Amino acid sequence: MWRSLVILVLCCWLPAKNAIALNLSDRVQQFPQWSGMVTVEAASGDLEYPDWFAGEWLATSTLRETIAPLAPDLTTPGFEGNQQYIDRPVDFAVKFGSENVENSPVVADRAFNGRNIAKAYLGEEAVRSVKVDPNNPNRQITKLSPGQQLVSTVTGRKSEFPSRDRFIATEVTRQVFRRPSQIYVNTVEVTTAYQLIDPQTIQATQFAAIYFAPEDPRYFEALGHPVALYRYDLDLVKREAKLGSLN
Repeated sequence: MWRSLVILVLCCWLPAKNAIALNLSDRVQQFPQWSGMVTVEAASGDLEYPDWFAGEWLATSTLRETIAPLAPDLTTPGFEGNQQYIDRPVDFAVKFGSENVENSPVVADRAFNGRNIAKAYLGEEAVRSVKVDPNNPNRQITKLSPGQQLVSTVTGRKSEFPSRDRFIATEVTRQVFRRPSQIYVNTVEVTTAYQLIDPQTIQATQFAAIYFAPEDPRYFEALGHPVALYRYDLDLVKREAKLGSLN
């Protein structure tokens, strides 16, 4: 379950000496040789996407690679279980748009997307609700059955436009998992490199790195290094185009 909620598709900072000051294009090229978290700016407002993201898409996410750089000494809960997702496509709908104001930025519908992603991985019955804090678009609360909760707070982000048809974004999220008898906290860096293929198609490669949070007793053993790395292929097809091809 831990992997399934990471993608929900993160202030908890690692020591400054472990922050890597790179542009995101270089960050992508260096995967999986990530020795620390990328430098990001404090999250303010929401992540703004290019205009070509606007609309509803049918997304397919496929896990292609999993790495535990510090294993066997240090691993994350559920890492071994996540191997079942390798090369297994997972489909869900996602939506991007503005707040019905002319010239307003394109942002993700985080509640809609988060709910669909959670249900795709965990099943309809497992997901009770997904809500975004009305006072903070960077804080999302996912309630799961039975009596489980994930609170995800984006604490930092960075984005780049290498060209008109390319977009790279990084978000760093603090995740707090609550079960009746357990609390688990970690920090997740997700970097995604998007390529516009045509008006109806976007392809991307997505990278996720899991870091121990300061609350974790193993935090100083990891010395700011990621303890799990994941790479995904991500394909988005405009919903009307996909449905039209099926008719």
